[in-house]
Amino acid sequence: MKAIVVTDEAAGTAGMTLAKRPPPEAAGNDVLVEVHASGFTPGELTWPSTWTDRLGRDRTPSIPGHELAGVVSALGYGTTGLSVGQRVFGLTDWTRDGTLAEYAAVEARNLAQLPGDVDFTVGASLPISGLTAWQGLFEHGRVQAGQSVLVHGAAGGVGSIVTQLARETGAYVIGTGRAADRQTALDFGAQEFVDLENDTLEDVGGVDLVFDVIGGDIGNRSAGLIRAGGTLVTIAGPPEARPADGRAIDFVVEADHAQLKEIVQRVRDGRLRTVIGNVATLDDAVAAFNPTERVKGKTIIRVRP
Repeated sequence: MKAIVVTDEAAGTAGMTLAKRPPPEAAGNDVLVEVHASGFTPGELTWPSTWTDRLGRDRTPSIPGHELAGVVSALGYGTTGLSVGQRVFGLTDWTRDGTLAEYAAVEARNLAQLPGDVDFTVGASLPISGLTAWQGLFEHGRVQAGQSVLVHGAAGGVGSIVTQLARETGAYVIGTGRAADRQTALDFGAQEFVDLENDTLEDVGGVDLVFDVIGGDIGNRSAGLIRAGGTLVTIAGPPEARPADGRAIDFVVEADHAQLKEIVQRVRDGRLRTVIGNVATLDDAVAAFNPTERVKGKTIIRVRP
């Protein structure tokens, strides 16, 4: 099968190549998915799991990408809950070969049915951004109606979904980003916007919840905005600064079948939109992940037309 592979951690996305690889086999409780569309987060090329297995052994050349939408083509021994020919989407294991390939082996529990009225491209854009937003807001942030939520990167892949879900919950949402992102963040439901390049972050006052995707100085300053009993949730690594009278939580997104179903239902009924910036073929994936100018939104690879 055709696949994108990486062998050199230092090279980043520039070290990606299109290669021929043997198709994976579905182990027990797995399904083999014929990939129709794949999402990719460039940051995964810095994760140890891209380069070594759980025992620390080198596993290159490895296939990156952990978001997919496609069709089940085979079932592993003992696999239940899915059937051959079923449309699915989901998040694959971090330490196994990923989704930038014509086929991927995935644990059945990490997938959910993709309704026929949701395009494969949209399905592949949902797992990481959608699950990250859901888990950060509801599991870790415990967001409630009437609370104020500061969403960093509110026009981005994760932040835009955080904004929409928080508004649906009844929270008051303040988005942040670059000046050029203002209207996009407002269109997704932010009620205020802070231009991190020109406005003063501290002018927003106290908030109940900060959802941080940036870290560094912005993450540290955000800790000082948390009201008593509030929460700083971050995916940018362990926070250096913590709220004086609140919680600070960093987390790594996990696959969750039930949450995927909740997320895709919101897409179907128009309550949730994703940010897709560029769609390319597998043959053009290397160029797509090494653009000559900034691309807003997630790049999705259409593995099959």
